[in-house]
Parts: sequence; C-alpha cells; structure tokens
Amino acid sequence: MLGFEHQSVSHLSGTATLLGASIVESSFDVFFHLTAILLSFVLGASLSGFLLHGDALKLGRHYDTVLVIESALIFLALYLLSIGSYYGHFVASAACGAQNALATTYSGAVLRTTHLTGIFTDLGIMVGSALRGGAFDKRKAILFFLIVFGFIFGGTFGAYLFSHFQFKALLAPGSICLLLAGVYRVYLKKQLVYPGRAD
Repeated sequence: MLGFEHQSVSHLSGTATLLGASIVESSFDVFFHLTAILLSFVLGASLSGFLLHGDALKLGRHYDTVLVIESALIFLALYLLSIGSYYGHFVASAACGAQNALATTYSGAVLRTTHLTGIFTDLGIMVGSALRGGAFDKRKAILFFLIVFGFIFGGTFGAYLFSHFQFKALLAPGSICLLLAGVYRVYLKKQLVYPGRAD
C-alpha cells in the first residue's frame, strides 16, 4: 500500500531515504510524517516483541493475539484512510511492523513479510557461492522463490482489490489475520486436548 509521498508504509528503506532528503529540503511536514511512519512500524514490531518470546515457532505463544491486534490495526487504518485521515498511514505502518516482527520471531529472520531486500541478498550470496564451486541449498532457494512469488502475488492482488474497492481492500488482509488467529487458536486447543497426536 502506497502512502504519503508515494512511500510504502512497510518498506522503510525508501521511507528513511526520503526522510533524509526532507531534512536537506527543509520539508518539515514530510519529515514529521515520515518519522511518524518509521516510529509506528517500530511500535508495531515492539508490540510483537513484547508478546512473543523465543526465536522458534512454538505452540502456546501469543501468535493469535498479535494477529488479532494486527487485524484491529488494519481495520482502524481502513476507517481512518476512508475518512481522509493521514493517521491511517501510521496505524497501517504499525500493523506492518507487528506482522514483520511476528514472522521474524518464529523464523529467526529467514522470513520477512514486508520486504524482500534480505531475500534477494541471500539469493545473490547463494548464487555467488555456487559459481565459486560451493554447495547450492536448493531447499532454501525454493523457499525464497516461494516468498518472492507470494510477495509479488500479494502486491498484484492488493493492487487489483484497491482498483475495485479503494481502501475497502484492507478488509482482505484484516480478515485473513482474524482467520489465521482463529485457526491457530483451534489448532492449539486441539493439541492441548490430544497432546502428541499427529495430524
């Protein structure tokens, strides 16, 4: 989702670069707005960091709580953006920070859901290593390609929804977060009732 000054609320490298440029240009409105987007992302990530502990996926952690909060933030952003409030950018950025930290927490930074720079860097390192004669981790490469495909598909789907429904397109990710939280909660309860059962 593109926000203020054509900067995404999730891909913060460009936002930070534009923030630096706004200092030189003495564009204080842009400076404060982009600073708030960066801080909102960190706030959302901090929320996930507070609720989730450890660096491995483990049942019983508050993944569902983070997903419900993320969903609420997305729905709040939808409301704010639909009434023309730029505060919606900050709330959407906080939702992205919460999501990115959620995935990072259980994947050990292998998965990043709001940007692909690290994925493309890792792919480049893997290709360079293979050209040098090193081993090429096909399993990891497949995972990275699936992430890239999913990211591009998500961007395409999001753009399609936005072209038809404008900000109401946010109902899709907000609903998906709620659905995933529900699935996780049901699965967790099932595991507690039938521990050790293979499904």
